Amino acid sequence: MALTLILMRHAKSSWADPGQDDFDRPLNARGRRSAPAIAHWLVQNGHLPDVVLVSGARRTVETWERMATRMPETAEMKSAPAMYLADPSLVLNVLKSQTAPTIMMIGHNPGFALLSGQLVEAAPDHPKFKDYPTAATTVMEFTAMSWNEIELGTGRIVGFTVPKDLAT
Repeated sequence: MALTLILMRHAKSSWADPGQDDFDRPLNARGRRSAPAIAHWLVQNGHLPDVVLVSGARRTVETWERMATRMPETAEMKSAPAMYLADPSLVLNVLKSQTAPTIMMIGHNPGFALLSGQLVEAAPDHPKFKDYPTAATTVMEFTAMSWNEIELGTGRIVGFTVPKDLAT
């Protein structure tokens, strides 16, 4: 059985209000444009999540809300507060508790950048993969019966993009 993980860093957020709590920062104009562009790329390539896990931070929720308008209504969004600014091992633990065959996770760096590199057999030939800028999105497949069985270094990249690769 193939399991698919779509690992996305949230779209670009705003720093306009210096007194605002980090958790409550909204998307900026660029983020509001790039989230639907990433959704279009996912749909075009047939990568449709069954479940979308967001950290609960405003910018991850807004990223998905802007993406959802461009995708079929097939995914259920769930809040996963443990993913907020989490390290890779904690994000992996959240993933291993899932049961749907295609999971999308929208979260934060540095945890997502590190985890994406740890999960794959080989990094894609893309200059931005290690940096994992805002809205960077990796699609990877695993040959396993359940998420609990996946191991580091076993994911096969089936797609990677950043907003600058797309017409946003």
